[in-house]
Amino acid sequence: MDTLLEIDDLQTAYGTSQILFGVGFAMRAGEVATLLGRNGMGKTTTVRSILGLTKATGGSVRFLGERIEAANADRIARMGMAVVPEGRMIFATLSVQENLLAFAGNRCASREPWTLERVYHLFPRLKERARNMGNQLSGGEQQMLAIGRALMTNPHLLILDEATEGLAPLIREDIWHCLTTLKQAGQSILVIDKYVQRLVGLADHHTILERGRVVWKGDSPQLAAQPDIWHRYIGV
Repeated sequence: MDTLLEIDDLQTAYGTSQILFGVGFAMRAGEVATLLGRNGMGKTTTVRSILGLTKATGGSVRFLGERIEAANADRIARMGMAVVPEGRMIFATLSVQENLLAFAGNRCASREPWTLERVYHLFPRLKERARNMGNQLSGGEQQMLAIGRALMTNPHLLILDEATEGLAPLIREDIWHCLTTLKQAGQSILVIDKYVQRLVGLADHHTILERGRVVWKGDSPQLAAQPDIWHRYIGV
């Protein structure tokens, strides 16, 4: 597999406050990777730096072999990177179908691109709600819509920032099932979430951040075998 995303010595600051101190990790096409850590440790800032929403002050970000740390967010998105942001940010006054179609595009030139019907097959509830406005959906339905909207861009890399946060257990299970299905289909995914028990069964490898620094990296068997790492860096 080819390297899809490579972060090296990434440093990012907000004004005079440095947030990231040399963050680095890599993932290959078809892999599922995670960024783990307690709240406020730099996970979302790392994602924002990858997406070009917050400019890095040092280090490099390579996507599809090209350095992108100085590129703007629009160009990075058009290269084939899509995010399901924390808070979902769907269009409240557009219908489910309009939300999906607004982002349609085959950015990675897939032979089997994501379409309305494929998204509706993945999330049957969205098909049932196709004519409902975004503000008429439950939180779980909005999350499904946010994932479906990102898939409609047919990205090389799908990034999910706290995709299961605040969801009812049954809906959360629907999201985990969705991610498993996407992995089996070969979709590259970077996940930020706190449910380590589920992530060790889904992801190929993990990077743990503590105060803007990488404190642990390894694969799922390694993480599963070290519950002390969970408690030290991830547990509340």
